[in-house]
Amino acid sequence: MPSARDRVLDAYETLLIEAGPASATLEAVAAAAEVSKGGLLYHFGSKEALTEGLLERLRARSRADVALMREDPGGAVAYYLKTSVPGAESPAGLTRTYLATLRIADGSTAGESARRALAEVDADGLAALGTEIEDPVLAWLVQLVGDGLYLRTLTGAPLTGGLRVDDLLARIRDLLG
Repeated sequence: MPSARDRVLDAYETLLIEAGPASATLEAVAAAAEVSKGGLLYHFGSKEALTEGLLERLRARSRADVALMREDPGGAVAYYLKTSVPGAESPAGLTRTYLATLRIADGSTAGESARRALAEVDADGLAALGTEIEDPVLAWLVQLVGDGLYLRTLTGAPLTGGLRVDDLLARIRDLLG
């Protein structure tokens, strides 16, 4: 069973994803996590501390995801793209935490911290792709393709044209020579 702290972060993520930042009050998070408000405040003394906890979780999951990328037998590119497609998730839990963080990366008070954390995660992913792709422009293009696939995940849109990710990977491998 997850710790109370993890349950609180899980509940915060769920509320952010499903109902948006306005619904993620401390009371709502505590109720969703099935802890008292005092229990929530024990782990996160304020809404800002809760958000910082989410951002630290994002960074930790990014580090774990990058390690999985680098160790994947199919290579970093295959891992990155296959975990970006609709319905796929990072085994490290990054997908869900990234999405929750996107929900607070707008112009809100927490937005600037969230945008910085997302930029760090994106830089980590690009660096991992760079271990397989020497050309930094091609590595960035692969990352942008992954971002496009992830956007389809967020919107629920299917892949179009009857193509599969394996077709995309084969073509990228041809380009990488």
